[in-house]
Parts: sequence; C-alpha cells; structure tokens
Amino acid sequence: MMEFLGLVEGGYTREPEGYFSWQHLTFVGCLLAVMTLLAVFLGRRNRHRPFGDKNKVIITAAILIDAFEIFKIVVLCIRDGSAEPIQRTLPLFLCSIQLIALPLAAFSKGRIRESALDFVCIFGILGAVFGTIGAGQNYNAYPVLSMDNVISGITHGISGFASLYILFARMAGMKRKNIPITFAILIFFCAAAYVANIVIDYNYMFLMRGDGTPYDILYNLVGGNAVLYPMGVVALFLGYIALFYWLFYVLTRKSRQTAKEYVELTQ
Repeated sequence: MMEFLGLVEGGYTREPEGYFSWQHLTFVGCLLAVMTLLAVFLGRRNRHRPFGDKNKVIITAAILIDAFEIFKIVVLCIRDGSAEPIQRTLPLFLCSIQLIALPLAAFSKGRIRESALDFVCIFGILGAVFGTIGAGQNYNAYPVLSMDNVISGITHGISGFASLYILFARMAGMKRKNIPITFAILIFFCAAAYVANIVIDYNYMFLMRGDGTPYDILYNLVGGNAVLYPMGVVALFLGYIALFYWLFYVLTRKSRQTAKEYVELTQ
C-alpha cells in the first residue's frame, strides 16, 4: 500500500512502464470500457424514469469524483510534507473543472443545472480521453498502477461516465437559451485560472504557454503574445462548445426525422 501511494522513501521504487506501453493501454482500455458500459447500461435503464431518479446517479458521481480527488491531494501533501501540492491541483484544468461542474449539475436548480448538465456532457468525455490515453507526462513519470495514475484515471473516468450517462439518460437539454450560461461557466473558470497563473506562477488551462501540447501551435502562431494567446485558447474552448451544440442539434433533428418517416411508412 505504501508503495502504491508513493509514500516509501524516495517515492516509487518501480520504474514507470512508459506512455503507450501495453500496461498503460491495458489499464486505460479497461477503464474506458467499464466507464462506457456502465454509462450505457444505467443511462438506458433510467431513460424513462423521473428526473430525481436519474439525478441520483449524477449525485453519486459528483460525490465520488471529489472524494477521490481529496484523497489524492491529502496523500500528495503527506508525501510533500507541506500544503504546497494544493496549489498545483486546483480544479482549473479543462479536465478537472468537472470537480466543480459535476456537483453543480447534481445539486443546483433551474437553468444553472440545465447548463451545468450540458457543460459536463460536452467536456466530460473529452477530459476522460485526454486524461487517460493522452496523459503521456503522467505515464512516463509514474508506474501505471500507482496512486498518481490510478486515482487520476478514476476521476477522469467518472467525468467520461457522467458525460455519456447524461446523453443516454437524456438529461442533456441543450437548449439554445442556455448556451450563454454554458459559455459563462467556462469563461468564469478561465478567468479564475488566469488569476491563479499570475498569483502562483502556474499554467492552468495552458493559458500561459503550450508546454509541449498542441496548444504550442497557437502559441507559436501568435508569437507567444501575452494577450492574444490566452484569448485564442478561450476562443477555441468556446468554439468547441458551439460545435458540440451544433452537432447535437443536427444529429437529434435527423433522428427525429427518421423516426417520423418510419412511423409514416408503417401506418
């Protein structure tokens, strides 16, 4: 257990298996498979149940994702011997926003809840994929079966599960009137991340530089401009939200039209 938590002297004694090793791919493959199957099963089972029953799953997911993250932060602080890790684990990365957005979707009311459900649906699966398959830095630094990777995989898996569950349980309203609120949720987090970057000199949401990620393309395109680069990152995030809404409308409109045509043909 101490080895799993990285609490042995010198940290982990096992060498990292490495990014895209068979151990990495097997672990995240199993994680994503469980995430998907569970979301589809529970979503389809609860599809026609009252909203309160559907929301119990979201409440459970919200509690679990924060509980696992708090556990990880406590262990990191013990390993570091200080509270400094808290500054590096604020929920201000695109994938960790779900630590706040998921409880917001579970416990808020009205249009805030509707928009938060949309937000979780839009970004949850993206964070799950990039936080597991795309987490090259983590899997090159720590053994696959270590707290850093397992807890991170679980929290990202919960995000992806919630996203798919919301879709299959038909909890995503995707109402046009709520798009500004969904935008506002993201802009609020980006503003908080930008302030945190200045105060503690970090790089939340990759708003300061690309750090070897695809954000480097934008960073180099604007010459690292301190204004244009973060504005460009936020614009890409907002563009992704708009694209998701548009695809949702196109696909659901086509499915409704197909269902209507089928009913007409069978009458």
